[in-house]
Amino acid sequence: MTDPTRRNVLRGAAAIAAAGGLAATGARAAAAAPQTATARRFPFLEGAFEPVTEELTAFDLPVTGRVPRDLNGRYLRNGPNVLGLEDPRAHHWMLGDGMVHGVRLRDGRAEWYRNRWVRSSQVAKKLGEPYPGPVPPDDFPCNTHVIPYRGRILTLQESGPLPYELDDELNTVGTYDFRGTLKGPLTAHTKFDAEAGELHAIAYYPTWDHVRHLVVDPAGRVSRTARIPVADAPMIHDFALTEHHVVLLDMPVTFDPAGAERGDIVPYVWNDKHPARVGVLPRKGGAVRWFEVDPVYYSHTLNAYEEGSEIIVDMTNFDAPFYVAGNGSGGPHGASTPRLDRWTVDLRHGRVRTRTLDDRPQEFPRVNESLVSRRHRYGYSAAFGEMAPAYMAVDGNPPDRAFRNGLIKHDLSRATTQVHRLPRGAAASEAVFVPREHSAAEDDGYAIAYVHNPDRGASDLLILAAQDFTGEPVARIHLPGRVPLGFHGSWIPDA
Repeated sequence: MTDPTRRNVLRGAAAIAAAGGLAATGARAAAAAPQTATARRFPFLEGAFEPVTEELTAFDLPVTGRVPRDLNGRYLRNGPNVLGLEDPRAHHWMLGDGMVHGVRLRDGRAEWYRNRWVRSSQVAKKLGEPYPGPVPPDDFPCNTHVIPYRGRILTLQESGPLPYELDDELNTVGTYDFRGTLKGPLTAHTKFDAEAGELHAIAYYPTWDHVRHLVVDPAGRVSRTARIPVADAPMIHDFALTEHHVVLLDMPVTFDPAGAERGDIVPYVWNDKHPARVGVLPRKGGAVRWFEVDPVYYSHTLNAYEEGSEIIVDMTNFDAPFYVAGNGSGGPHGASTPRLDRWTVDLRHGRVRTRTLDDRPQEFPRVNESLVSRRHRYGYSAAFGEMAPAYMAVDGNPPDRAFRNGLIKHDLSRATTQVHRLPRGAAASEAVFVPREHSAAEDDGYAIAYVHNPDRGASDLLILAAQDFTGEPVARIHLPGRVPLGFHGSWIPDA
């Protein structure tokens, strides 16, 4: 394989990963949105998705309401924000350079807002900055997730690139390989089991004949690696974890070698010949049990847990087929909007039962992170009017349908939901749950999310009391600029 072709393979793999005191600190990018005449052809470069063109720093942010004094830390969210785009036709939304947006809260104050590109070698070059040290293999400005890990802040990407570490003010420190023990890709969606102190990942790569289950032990080293044979090099964007099992979701989105040879932007295709199946792997090692299911495209898991001989997995799904490379719109294209489903893997009888929990368009489900791999009652997701039609765009023309903006709280024990409704044009990013200090109940805490404020043409950090979800926000922190719709974030509490 020639170097140019290899770069196309890796670029496509990275694309799957998969939204007064002011001072501009970075270069103003040439991330030009299309002109009016052609804007509808590229919905992922306009409106709520339009990239921002500068790095900002603002202090003592204005607040409507009151910031809870027990919220001491940073809320960070990662997402693609293309830098120096010259031709929209050669771009895919999920290939955008990673940019992390952060707000620092302390003692009831919103101390600062910052947005910073992740300084990979490519981004450093575009910004005219030196890149320290040798360029790592498969280098990419991680654009999918940002997580805390044992005092570090890590930005994540799947299928190749190493995580990039940030400092407390979002400056890029460099790549991170778990004390030299990470040999190859990680994932965009790690799972941290707080009780076991373990970080888990399912890693894939377009030229592998397997995927890997990685376990990072409490000492911060990759201590176990299990290779799981798979056909067709499928994309495995997310997975689920229970107390004793790892749940793999092997769906018919697979690597396309011919597309890579042609130089396709994203060489992954819907493959009708690839069977859809769920795999259950014992966490301590052993054989994988596979269960066939009807094909769908899953996007993200909310959580999973065990109930006797059954494994319960809650996740968001699209109807089949799903085209990661899109349909001329510069982003992915789905046959439907995503919904919240529950899959029950019956280990005793060897089957999977599926049902829809909520069919409203929604994405980015999150749970109280202390319950990852354990039974949960509540989940939080985002319903965004701007993302649903963009995903369903056909040749860049979104359907003429009004989708609501809002944040959703699911009570999965009572099969009820609460919706915090948002105005038209108030696109909401993923909502992350943050527990209150000394909280006893699972939902005793806050749901926080970046929300576009159409009246200001900028974004707010919205803080909701999770037990008063439909009530007035506890606080709206007014940011100096927009936070484009992107991917995933985390609350990074003070130590």
